Amino acid sequence: SAMTKLVDETRQFVLDYFNAGDDYTVIFTPNASGALKLIGESYPFNDDSHYLLAFDNHNSVLGIREYARAKSAQIEYVPLELPNLNLNYSYLENALKSSDKTNKLFSYPAQSNFSGVKHELSWVKKATKLGWDVLLDVAAYVPTNPLDLKEIQPSFAVMSFYKIFGYPTGLGALIAKKEALAKLKRPWFAGGTISLASVQGDSHFLDEGCAAFEDGTINYLNIPAIKIGLEHIQSIGLDNIKVRLNALTDYLLKSLLELKHSNQEPLLKIYGPETIENRGSTVTLNFYDANKNLINHHIIEQEANKAMISLRTGCFCNPGTGESAFGITQQELTSCFAEAETRLTIDDLQLCIDGKNSGAVRISLGLVSNFSDVEQFIEFAKGFLS
Repeated sequence: SAMTKLVDETRQFVLDYFNAGDDYTVIFTPNASGALKLIGESYPFNDDSHYLLAFDNHNSVLGIREYARAKSAQIEYVPLELPNLNLNYSYLENALKSSDKTNKLFSYPAQSNFSGVKHELSWVKKATKLGWDVLLDVAAYVPTNPLDLKEIQPSFAVMSFYKIFGYPTGLGALIAKKEALAKLKRPWFAGGTISLASVQGDSHFLDEGCAAFEDGTINYLNIPAIKIGLEHIQSIGLDNIKVRLNALTDYLLKSLLELKHSNQEPLLKIYGPETIENRGSTVTLNFYDANKNLINHHIIEQEANKAMISLRTGCFCNPGTGESAFGITQQELTSCFAEAETRLTIDDLQLCIDGKNSGAVRISLGLVSNFSDVEQFIEFAKGFLS
């Protein structure tokens, strides 16, 4: 049908856009989290497998640990190095080399959704050479950076399309190497994923390739919009977007770091790189008064809303980076979780950890940002000086 043709065209366009060869396939999902869940529930975890993940990961990547734990897999975290919040590469190298498990999955983000730091992509091939399957979260990376899958070669890459061009929401993708996909064993079957199922025969056969992973009717009315969105990005040019955002982010960082109270105490603390080296255009920070007391991120958010500035506060679904950045220890967290009688909120946590930061303020620059947006935020920040 015409619709099938449009969906197939879009699938091929996505592969071409990320320069994925014939050894890759695209699975459309409701979002990046949906793509991650597919991997989590289908990866062959058992007591002879190892799930290695960075402290710096989105909650939806962390969540895979629940599948790993239920199947008795070893779970291990790669710590971050202060102050830039990059991965501790010597720890990583050791962890990758020393594992003797059969099925090994290593997961990290190309760019942090918390700090904007870019992690080295060369580790994908290094890990693969040592027998690991590599899950690369590119959701925060691909809106402003070209991704060449022929060059990087992850087993799995997950993304969300609205983060690239705004519309439509509710569409993500799992781009997977066909050989890695073959390792995944789906825990159920559904309409659209089988070539044959029987009630009396009590059996089923899954479809081949991507069809086996797309449950039910795919989002065929919105999927063609992906091609239009990616063509729009191509018409502007990712290189142009990158150069412009580097200039904006550079100006933003330099201007913010100059802001000092009358007693010369800095107004802001930036988490992650303070220059544009090895970072994207996401800047996360906290405000402090002249007596070095933290100004609660909720207050900043309320004032920003009044000023019509759109920013995000909290830990951005990335607790591991927050814990590292704010110096919250494992001991403190273990006792907070142990003492919790009901559900803990981020505000409860702040009380429990003696008022240490439990959140921050994140400013994200993107495709449509301009110098007046940056100026507006700098003026807003100056309003907290004393």
